[in-house]
Amino acid sequence: MALRAAGRTASRVPALLGSRMITIDGLRALHVFSAVPDEALAYLAGAVEDIRLVPGEYFAHEGDARALFVVVEGLAEITKVVNGEERVIGTRRPGQFFGEVPMTLSTPFPASGRAGEPTRVLKLEPAVYYSLAAAAPSVPDRVAGLARRYLDSLQTMAAEQHEYEVRLIHPRRSARAHRVIGFLTRNQVDFERVETDAAPDAAQHPVLELADGTRFENPTMRQIAEAVGLDVVPAAGRYDVVILGAGPAGLTAAVNAAAEGLGTLVVETFAPGGQAGTSTRIENYTGFPFGISGDDLARRAFTQAKRLGAEIVVTRTVEALDPATRELTLDGGDVVRAEVVILATGVVWRTLPVDGVDRFLGSGIYYGAARSDSAVAQGADVCIIGAGNSAGQAALFFSRHARSVTMLVRGESLEASMSRYLIDQIAAIPAIRVETRSEVVAVHGGDSLSAADIADRRTGAVERRDVDVLFVMIGADAETGWLPAEVARDARGFVLTGADAAESGSWPEPRRPFALETTVPGVFAIGDVRSGSVKRVVAGVGEGGAAIAFTHQFLALADGAGS
Repeated sequence: MALRAAGRTASRVPALLGSRMITIDGLRALHVFSAVPDEALAYLAGAVEDIRLVPGEYFAHEGDARALFVVVEGLAEITKVVNGEERVIGTRRPGQFFGEVPMTLSTPFPASGRAGEPTRVLKLEPAVYYSLAAAAPSVPDRVAGLARRYLDSLQTMAAEQHEYEVRLIHPRRSARAHRVIGFLTRNQVDFERVETDAAPDAAQHPVLELADGTRFENPTMRQIAEAVGLDVVPAAGRYDVVILGAGPAGLTAAVNAAAEGLGTLVVETFAPGGQAGTSTRIENYTGFPFGISGDDLARRAFTQAKRLGAEIVVTRTVEALDPATRELTLDGGDVVRAEVVILATGVVWRTLPVDGVDRFLGSGIYYGAARSDSAVAQGADVCIIGAGNSAGQAALFFSRHARSVTMLVRGESLEASMSRYLIDQIAAIPAIRVETRSEVVAVHGGDSLSAADIADRRTGAVERRDVDVLFVMIGADAETGWLPAEVARDARGFVLTGADAAESGSWPEPRRPFALETTVPGVFAIGDVRSGSVKRVVAGVGEGGAAIAFTHQFLALADGAGS
């Protein structure tokens, strides 16, 4: 087990950050509080949250509920994601505020705040701020002035002419271009889109142009990945942990493995995020009170995994797994060996069983729905087939862009398959129409989709309607046919783990398998690909963390057997 690094020492904030609790004298030393009466300062000293931060640690995220922060020591950096890149748009030194805009306008944070060096900040919740304002009116006056200046700086930044390193030239409704757009967006590549009047199936399109003038006509995903600097080849031949799939479960496993010093490789076929990466809004994920999109969640997890040392390669598939050696053969012949393999390959959308669907894929018909699809829905008549949470999230999102949104549901209602909060939000938006006991039976159009025949299963009537865009979200299946027979699966192809693996008759060892272990020792399965899993992002995240705990236990067994 030579690959495993020694345990990481927890970072510590230097002692220079002073006492563990702010005092009246400490508050008065800050210029902004110098004129505040002693009684108000005494209240403030006992009411604020005194926060110590190590470099890079965030104390506020964009979208968080309002609060006011005051820097006591160190340096706070204000950051915002602009065109896919996190930029430092300002700094705060001791005595300066952050949160003046949310506190003045009663809005969520428009940017994030983090420590640029060992830093100490005070957090004033709204109730504390307003109590202070009543006792010292000079404080809210200054906060309001700073808010005006900050909004001016944001306007200046928004007016900047952005220079792109990558340009994609493509016809408007091109299936190939749609896939490339999704690939670049979900891999966090900043690019410019230029639409042309060329035919959707023009052989040379889409065209990828780089800043140095290099052009690729109708490139493969591998060519695109290499051109924009994504990793496509593993750097080593052996790892402690190889994780197959970069959805929420796989990325969580990568974050935990890398943080604990394990040599970690993630192999992803398309882009980080998995099926969850196409979710336009996830509102029931803990810690994000205003919700978070699937691609934003994936972006954060991807960045975190990379920062901690995980290696992530894209556009690669695993063609074979040797159950005896845990040797993995990738497409193209690359071979890597893993002490532990974690299957986090997720699921793929089921296809719509209607003649002619393939002809319109990418030019009116799409499987799944992501924020990057807002352009194709702009001003269009949109239909969404499905009744799960992803379909509900998509309906809410596209209602802000489309002329009309119709949800087609085969069942009697949404209640059986959708969370209550989504059902209530959908009911409150007049632009969204829900039609139960309905399904698409035919599609029509020329170069792109223009109409669909919709059957009412109550009456048997079929109606042809104008439909510009059709999003299909009718469930998903596991793609596990490539796995060796030693990895047992259920009747639908989902991988058996834990007790199910032990009872399958295929478990080869005297010990019981770990809870997420498959019928091959040292091979684990997490997330949607696992038989019996809860098909929710938070469940996959939990299993990703648990898998690394079991990984350590398995490696300890292996070390003991080899000693």
